[in-house]
Amino acid sequence: MAKPPVAELQQSRDHPYEVALAGVADAVIVVDFNYAVTYLNPAAAHIIGRSILETLGQPLSSVLRIAREDEGTRPDDLLEAVRRSGNKIDLVGDTSLLSPGGVRLPIEGCASPIRDAAGEPAGAVIVFRDVTGRRAAERALQSSEESRAENADALFEEKERAQVTLNSIGDAVVSTNFWGRVTYLNNVAERMTGWTQAQASGRAVDDVFRLIDVTTRNPIATPTARAIIENRTVGLAEDCMLIRCDGAELAIETSAAPIHDRQGGVIGAVMVTHDVTTARELSHKLARLALHDSLTDVPNRTLLSDRLDQAMMRAHRAGTSVAVLYIDLDRFKHINDSLGHAIGDQLLKSVAERLQMCVRSSDTVSRQGGDEFLVLLADVVQPHDAALCAEKIIVALDAPLRIAGHDLRITASIGIATFPGDAADAETLLRNADFAMYQAKYTGRNNYQFFRPEMNANAIERQSVETDLRQAVTRREFLLNYQPKIDLETGAIVGVEALIRWQRPRHGMVLPARFIPVAEESGLILPIGRWVLDTACQQARAWQDDGLAPVSIAINVSAVELRAKDFLTNVRQILEQYRLEPRFLELELTETFMMQDWKSTAEILRALKALGVRIALDDFGTGYSSLSYMKRFPIDALKIDQSFVRDMTSDSDDASIVSAVIDMGRSLNMRVVAEGIQTRDQLQFLKDRHCPEGQGFYFAPPVPAEQLTGLLTEGIVRTSFLANVP
Repeated sequence: MAKPPVAELQQSRDHPYEVALAGVADAVIVVDFNYAVTYLNPAAAHIIGRSILETLGQPLSSVLRIAREDEGTRPDDLLEAVRRSGNKIDLVGDTSLLSPGGVRLPIEGCASPIRDAAGEPAGAVIVFRDVTGRRAAERALQSSEESRAENADALFEEKERAQVTLNSIGDAVVSTNFWGRVTYLNNVAERMTGWTQAQASGRAVDDVFRLIDVTTRNPIATPTARAIIENRTVGLAEDCMLIRCDGAELAIETSAAPIHDRQGGVIGAVMVTHDVTTARELSHKLARLALHDSLTDVPNRTLLSDRLDQAMMRAHRAGTSVAVLYIDLDRFKHINDSLGHAIGDQLLKSVAERLQMCVRSSDTVSRQGGDEFLVLLADVVQPHDAALCAEKIIVALDAPLRIAGHDLRITASIGIATFPGDAADAETLLRNADFAMYQAKYTGRNNYQFFRPEMNANAIERQSVETDLRQAVTRREFLLNYQPKIDLETGAIVGVEALIRWQRPRHGMVLPARFIPVAEESGLILPIGRWVLDTACQQARAWQDDGLAPVSIAINVSAVELRAKDFLTNVRQILEQYRLEPRFLELELTETFMMQDWKSTAEILRALKALGVRIALDDFGTGYSSLSYMKRFPIDALKIDQSFVRDMTSDSDDASIVSAVIDMGRSLNMRVVAEGIQTRDQLQFLKDRHCPEGQGFYFAPPVPAEQLTGLLTEGIVRTSFLANVP
C-alpha cells in the first residue's frame, strides 16, 4: 500500500474528534495499516517531546519506544499483536516509554484496532498516560505501610504531645476545614465558647465563635474564611467581643492562619484567641484614672480643664456665662491629722457625693487635690444662679457626717468667679475663683464670696504674710501681751490671758486676726503655738519666782495644735521644764472647733484634764454647741463672747443670752468669764447677774509682761471704779 502524502495526513481542525481529543489529558496516537502516525493529540506530542507536524507520517517505531517485559521494546510488535488478535491490549504492569536518552517513563493505557467499512483491520489507536507520580505515591505508600508498625508508638506519642500542648496553653485554639466547619477545639476554647468538642464538631465556625463589634454591636465574621481565601495570617481589630453560648461576653483578640497539605494547598484554618477581658477592663480603668480622681472618682484637673474650655466656647457662642466655684474644706487638715488619713479619705468621698447632689447633670464636680474641690456651672444665665448653688452646698455640708463611729462636721469656704465677667480665659477664671475662696476664709469661713478685683491685692498680701511668717519665729518677731482676768466682786486679779502680737518688719505691730488664719492654713501655727506655750509658761514661772501670788495663765489653742500628735507631750514637757503646776495653765478653745468630731476632742481634753490643766470654752454662744454635747467635755470655764457683752445693755436678745450663759455656768458648776467689758454699765449688768469673772479694756488692755507685773504686785485692778459700782 502506497504511503499517502504528508499534506493529506495533516490534521484538520474540522475533524470530528480533533476538538474533543485536543483537550484530554491522556496521550492519543493513531496509526494506519502500515504503522505510520496519522494523528496525535497535544498531550502525546508533549510526552514524546516532538511537535505534531514533524511526527505525522513517521513510522511509530521512530516516534515511540515502548518497553514491556513480556513484549520486548518494539511498538510494531505490540500493534502486530493487536492486528492479529483484533482485540484491545492493555498497557499495564511494568510498561514504560523510553525517551531518546534512555530514561524510562512509566505509562498505562491500551492499544485498540481500527477497522474499515468492511470490518477489516485498517490501523490502531494507542491511548496512554504518564503514571510517574502515581507510581512514586504507591512506592511511598508501600514504604509507609511497611514502616507504620514501627512508627506507631512514635506517632501516638507525637499526637499525645500535641494534644497536651494545645490543652495546656492559655489561648483558645479552633481549627476548621476548607468549608469553615469546626474540626477541633482545645480545652480553653471549650470553656471560652461554652461548646464542647462534640457539640461544635461539624458546625459552622461563626455559629460556635459568635463575634460582635463592641461599639456597634453588629456581628463580625471570624477571620478563618479570610485566612483560607487569602492564604495568609489574618487578625481582627481590638474592639471585638465573643458571645458565649450562654450569652456572656468576653473581650478577645484573635487571629487565624491557613492550614496547608504537603503540596501547599489550603485545606483549612486554625484560629488562636486570647481572652483580654481583664486586660481591657484594666486599660479602661487606667484611662478613667487618667481623667478622674482615684479617691472620689470625680473628674480631675485634666478633665475639668477640658470641660471648662468647651463650656467657655459654648458660652461665647450663645452669649451666656460660665461660673466656677472654688471650694476649700475648712479645717479638714485638723480632722485628717487627728483621726488619720483613712477617715479623712472617707470624709472626702462623702463630701464629693454631697457636692454632686447639689449640681445639675450638665455641671461638673472636680477634685483639685487635697481638700479642694471645684464646681463648673455651665450655661449660667446670671450670677445669682451660682450663689444659689453655693448656698445649697453650704447647707448640704452642714449636716453631720457619720464616719467610723465619729460624727464629723465640716464647713466650706467658697469662691465664685464667672466668665466672661471676671476673666477672659480659663487660667485667670480659676485663679480669680481661688482668690475669692481665700476671701471667704478671711471673712469667717463657711460662706461664699464673689470675686472682686481688689482680691488680687489680698492674695498677694496673704502670700507675703506667709513668707514673712516662716522667718518670724527664728527672728524672734513675736511677743506676748497679757490681759488680766478680774473677780468682779472683789476686783482681784485671778488670772491672765496671753495674747500674741507680731512685730512685722516694715509693717509694725500686727494683731492675731491678720496672721493666725494664714498660720493655720500653712501649718505654721504649730511652731508658733509651741513658742506661745513655752513663753507663757516661762513668764508664769518668772512671776512666781519674783514672789508674786500664783495666777493661772490662759493661752488660745487652735484645732491644728490640739490635734497634733505631740501636743500633749509638749504640754507635759514645758510644764516640767518650768516647774509650773498644771492647774495654773488654762487652754482656751473655740466652741466651733470643739463640736467638730467631739469624740476625739473629748479624748484629748480628758487627757489634758488628767494632767491637771484647765479647759475654757472661748467665744461661747457663737457656735452650735448643745448641753448634751457640753456635758461630755471636761470644761472648767465658759467665756461669753464680747459680741454679746458689747450690746447686752441695749439689746434685749443679747441681754437674755448673757443671763442664760451665766445661769447655765452656775448650774454646770463652771466658771463664767465675760469678755470685752468696756463700760461701767456693762460691769454693773454683769455684777447684778452675779457673773464671777470678766476682762476687758475697762480694767486693763493687753500689756507687756513688765507692765502687768505692777498690777500683779498690787493684786487688784481699778479699785476705785469697782468700789463705785453699787
